[in-house]
Amino acid sequence: MSLAQETWAYALGHLDELQQATLDHLLLVTSALLISLFVCIPLGVWTSRSRGTANFVINGINGVRVIPSLAILFLMVPYMGVGLDTAVVALTILAMPPILVNTDAAFRTIDPAVKEAAAGMGMTPRQILFKVEFPLALPVILTGIRTASTEVIASATLAAFIGSGGLGLFVQRGYAMYRPSILFVGAIPVALLTLAAEILLSSLQRVIQPPTAAKTA
Repeated sequence: MSLAQETWAYALGHLDELQQATLDHLLLVTSALLISLFVCIPLGVWTSRSRGTANFVINGINGVRVIPSLAILFLMVPYMGVGLDTAVVALTILAMPPILVNTDAAFRTIDPAVKEAAAGMGMTPRQILFKVEFPLALPVILTGIRTASTEVIASATLAAFIGSGGLGLFVQRGYAMYRPSILFVGAIPVALLTLAAEILLSSLQRVIQPPTAAKTA
């Protein structure tokens, strides 16, 4: 039996487990990304208005990027134990840098003349933020979300090593049993999820991209 046939046969024989692992994986990824968005978008708006705060906050969070994903997962274990909560916190930390950096850059590079024109039309600071700045910043923010999503989807595979479930269970099992076919049962869906997220977010970015920015790009 070829490797592809063996992989397909194992997937069919463990279909219920594969479906549950996929749902667990999506739960991990979605939870981490949502928490990162709720934290980093307001934080990015704040840092874009203060150079001193930006240097301190962004440099601190960017330091996380030099730490390997598996190391972050295992560093959380002594403080939170093993399981889903630990994995979500670790993955959230991994997702934060690209979202924060892109949000900060998106708001910082908005032409001041645009905001001045909006203020001249009688718009309040809150209206300028939500009706002028956010629409202009959104394409760049989405670029950060795309980067974060691919990193988190891949890193969530490693979360199985701290007992959080997900598609990494099959990768872990395949390594333990020296069965590449089992490993591929977990690795292939992870690759497909990453590709799907990239296509979805890229399409969304093209839809909301301002016409002038799209021509420039």
